[in-house]
Amino acid sequence: MNCLQKTTLQSLALSYFSLSFYLYLCIMKHKTVALHTLGCKLNFSESSDIGRHLQAEGYKTVDFREIADIYVVNTCTVTDTAEKKCRQAIRQAVSRNPRAIVAVIGCFSEVKRDVIAAMDGVHIVLGNEEKFRLPQYLKEFEVSNHPAIAEHDINQESAFHPAYSSGDRTRSFFKIQDGCDYFCTYCNVPSARGRSRSGTIAETLKTASEIDASGMKEMILTGVNTGDFGRKNNEKFIELLVELEKLEHIKRIRISSIEPELLTDEIIDLVAGSPVFLPHFHLPLQSGSDMILKQMNRKYDTSLFREKVRKIKERIPHCCIAIDLITGFPGETGEFFEETLKFIETIDVSYMHIFPYSVRPGTQAARMPLQVNFATCKHRSAVLHELSERKKTSFYRQHEGTIRKVLFESEKHGAFMFGFTDNYIRVKTTYDKSLINEIVEVLLLKTDVDGICNIRLL
Repeated sequence: MNCLQKTTLQSLALSYFSLSFYLYLCIMKHKTVALHTLGCKLNFSESSDIGRHLQAEGYKTVDFREIADIYVVNTCTVTDTAEKKCRQAIRQAVSRNPRAIVAVIGCFSEVKRDVIAAMDGVHIVLGNEEKFRLPQYLKEFEVSNHPAIAEHDINQESAFHPAYSSGDRTRSFFKIQDGCDYFCTYCNVPSARGRSRSGTIAETLKTASEIDASGMKEMILTGVNTGDFGRKNNEKFIELLVELEKLEHIKRIRISSIEPELLTDEIIDLVAGSPVFLPHFHLPLQSGSDMILKQMNRKYDTSLFREKVRKIKERIPHCCIAIDLITGFPGETGEFFEETLKFIETIDVSYMHIFPYSVRPGTQAARMPLQVNFATCKHRSAVLHELSERKKTSFYRQHEGTIRKVLFESEKHGAFMFGFTDNYIRVKTTYDKSLINEIVEVLLLKTDVDGICNIRLL
């Protein structure tokens, strides 16, 4: 073969490749993908990140309620109810378009991949490490038409994948940490997400700069155990917070759930004196009984928790403090439940997230004696919800007649729009498009029957 023939063949091969790639891009532009996310804000940040990567690959994202070529369900496994919702979402996708590719990713996929793979209509099952390679798995399925069930031991994973949400025009959930080393007896999150890990401060700031340039005004720091950020890199969470405060365009930063023993005086002091970090803490209490906390393998007792709340309120009197509670944990007698009620009544918290205990297979708690029956769990949950509403109403009324700053959201609900004050009081006003993504001062008026504070713009 002479040089001219060789060059001609190379040109033809290159042209064929270019044409094939062009046709592939044309096909991808017509491929629609619908994402549905269940569970925590961490999942929402990761779904948004995966969605951006799919768009970059040529896919068009549509609402999950629409007919799509591909459905992606990002799952949760923290409770039995969450798993039921995952199964329901999968069946909805298959029913909506039986010919669609259905990919199931996330925590439920990590711990029960064989169960999901056996469901009718499921083609791709990816755990918490493989889900970030979803575009690659979709391309391979398009070629081979062979179902993919990714096998990976999440406990061996050391890589950290930062992520942030971008669907909301006003605020972004920013994943700064993943996994957990605590192994609470009721929790299967370490099995689903692996050991605690995070990027370095420098790496985290690089991702934060993308959010800072997006035009959103608020950032919410999220993770499985947010306060554990940096530990394995010989860095500290407080050091990251100091650097994040220097971002140019982000005007508000919230710290999402943080373990009580990891909420240091330094962090409280930073929030107290910061124009950027918001007066709002979310602390997982789980029980107001020291005996139950010990059985849960929590890292604190009620004395430490009480002291944290006292210090927050001493330094930031207007601070909103939310807490998590689990009711119906094995061995929670009526006496221990009353201890929890009395403890919560005597601490200055603003509202509660209440979770009836859910048996998670493989956890220590699942094997404990004295499991609490469903009816008792339901009753105790109702009692705690009533207490939470009283706490929330009291907190809102304490602030009626005060001036706070509100970031207004983009959604329209009838004639109204909503927003949150810096200390997380939900407010409403008549819809005005010019207020979207704006931080404005308002006078808080009366709280209505729906638990939303009316305002007057200043």
